[in-house]
Amino acid sequence: MVKFYSCIEDEKLKFAVIFAKSDGKFVLCKHKMRDTLEFPGGHREPNEFIVDTAKRELKEETGAKDFTLEPVCIYGVKEGDGEETYGMLCVADITSFDSEIENIVITDTLTQNWTYPTIQPYLFKELKRRNLVWLDFRRLEIVT
Repeated sequence: MVKFYSCIEDEKLKFAVIFAKSDGKFVLCKHKMRDTLEFPGGHREPNEFIVDTAKRELKEETGAKDFTLEPVCIYGVKEGDGEETYGMLCVADITSFDSEIENIVITDTLTQNWTYPTIQPYLFKELKRRNLVWLDFRRLEIVT
């Protein structure tokens, strides 16, 4: 289950996820141990500002060199009877990369083969709801 929030106590934020584009295309990551795709992102390090987590993870996972990044909202994920965990959803526009990194996919279509199929489509839908999906992506739909 995915829920969206306008604010949560900072210390509860555990991760950041970035909906990124470059030249009007999606930038997705492929983990070397999986055959699925995901938005760039990762866990917060001790004493790190959550926006710095997003910037660091975007650089580490995509090789992004020059980019803009904006926080969008906070979301919580609760799977099964577990405790809800919280993260920050951001958007980024990457204008240059440090190098060609093998684990990214730059595409004009979204995948149905998500690493987190119970989370990632809902993040995309929330971005659409907030009119943060760029015009060049208006024809895309996610089926859940």
